[in-house]
Amino acid sequence: MGWYEFFKVPFRALVKYGYHGRTEGEENIPQTGPVILAGNHIGAADTFVMPALIKRRVTFPAKAEIFSGKGGIVPKLVAWFVKAVGQVPLDRSGGRASADGLGPILEVLANGGVAGIFPEGSRSPDGRMFKGKTGVARLALESGAVVIPVGVIDTEFTGKRLGIPWATRPLVRFGEPLDFSAYAGAKNDRATLRWVTDEIMAAVQSLTGQTYVDAYSTSVKFGGMTPEETQRRTKPRPGGGPAPTPRT
Repeated sequence: MGWYEFFKVPFRALVKYGYHGRTEGEENIPQTGPVILAGNHIGAADTFVMPALIKRRVTFPAKAEIFSGKGGIVPKLVAWFVKAVGQVPLDRSGGRASADGLGPILEVLANGGVAGIFPEGSRSPDGRMFKGKTGVARLALESGAVVIPVGVIDTEFTGKRLGIPWATRPLVRFGEPLDFSAYAGAKNDRATLRWVTDEIMAAVQSLTGQTYVDAYSTSVKFGGMTPEETQRRTKPRPGGGPAPTPRT
């Protein structure tokens, strides 16, 4: 038994019997082969609630700084933990660095594994859905992996019990598989990457019913976007334009 399986036992017990977590549509996840689980991000519990409730092992990219262990005993323990359970570092600085940083996740998929990703890149500041970053599309087109949209609901912490952050009846919904193999030849085409990303996010939105804001969540959290501007950017769904010409 590896560290991932060792830690999954208490986490599964906490989520299933403590939080009373539930899943819908788990049968949509292929039992074998490479899979990308792409979901919304509304609470800190998202990273462990979903993996705890499903059978297959999930590898998440975590921000690269966590793996350094700098800053004292707690960061060192966190760094050891994420390494022990097989998570991989991701450079979130943007641009070429972020694109190149997808390598460890692509390796997971190349080995037939399951990669979890939050295309929004950061937790929603207010419960709404924000614009997805195109890294998820790059993963899908480069790996050929099927994409399963994931909608998480009620994963925000509602308090603590015995010092443990607590969530109340979180729900994880898995949508039907999305296959973008027809666009494998367009992995460097920005318009195609945006369309694929928006289609994934629209599928996630159909599972959660969230209001969509056509702006990155970091623009609201750190960029100073006003509530009025955020409201103006509210749309019925991500994207919605015509499908690009397939380029296999």
